[in-house]
Amino acid sequence: MRLANLSFRYARRAPWVLHDVRLDLPPGTVAEVTGRNGAGKSTLLRLLAGTTRPTRGTIADRPPIVGYAPEIFPVGQPFTVIAYLSHMAAVRGVPASAVTPWAERLGMTTFLDVPLGDLSKGSAHKVGLAQALLAPPGLLIMDEPFSGLDAETRAELPRIIEEVAAAGGIVVVSDHQSGLADRPGLTRLAVEHNTVRLLSPGEALAPDPHIGASEAPAADDVFAESTPLSSDTDAPGERAGPRLSPDPTDRAETVVSGKTVIEVLVDGDEAEAVTQKLRADGYDAHIRGERL
Repeated sequence: MRLANLSFRYARRAPWVLHDVRLDLPPGTVAEVTGRNGAGKSTLLRLLAGTTRPTRGTIADRPPIVGYAPEIFPVGQPFTVIAYLSHMAAVRGVPASAVTPWAERLGMTTFLDVPLGDLSKGSAHKVGLAQALLAPPGLLIMDEPFSGLDAETRAELPRIIEEVAAAGGIVVVSDHQSGLADRPGLTRLAVEHNTVRLLSPGEALAPDPHIGASEAPAADDVFAESTPLSSDTDAPGERAGPRLSPDPTDRAETVVSGKTVIEVLVDGDEAEAVTQKLRADGYDAHIRGERL
């Protein structure tokens, strides 16, 4: 799979989240994506999975079967666990019996009849992993897959990843838990400065100069990246949308409980969609008038 000149921003005139990314991921690759909070890791994973379209550039030779496990599984669906996974099996063109081995391997057999909305975070995370694995994936994308898992499932997950890679699949993982740190041949990708680069063996990601002992997020973490507005010509078809004014007098900033609040101007019909995208990336985004 090849990424060529891949760029993404939420709307016209918004800062680039990722810009001019070039990357090759051959079959059998297991890659760990690292980077500070707000760098664009989750955005990169969604672009790779095909759930988000790039603003510019291309992704070539994406495998036809993609398994994507987001960091936060959407439990607001009117299904029990078994009903949801059986439905996803049908969508992916595999028999309902495909659910059973994954329920056993991921320790889900005790809550198959539980409604999705009643699941704990860890159990919901397992459902997200299972649905991504129902059909043998040629590309497996997992956002923080070790988060909230019990010890048995944490130990099983690297074995599952090895099986996918051994079959020629590509595995890309964003992981703060270092669950794959000891894997030989692990490809490590750093998302920083709006692009993606390959880390050398043993190379550590440079510390974020904005993060101090208090670990309070920097102002640029509130909206994608701290880079200035791009002077590039907007891509054809891009709509006017969120923007950060380069003039500090035209931007409202306040501090709430140690966090910087930046006002982003958005077309009214795009406000809800942009807010949801920012929340999906981990930002505490609100539409003016909502309670902070």
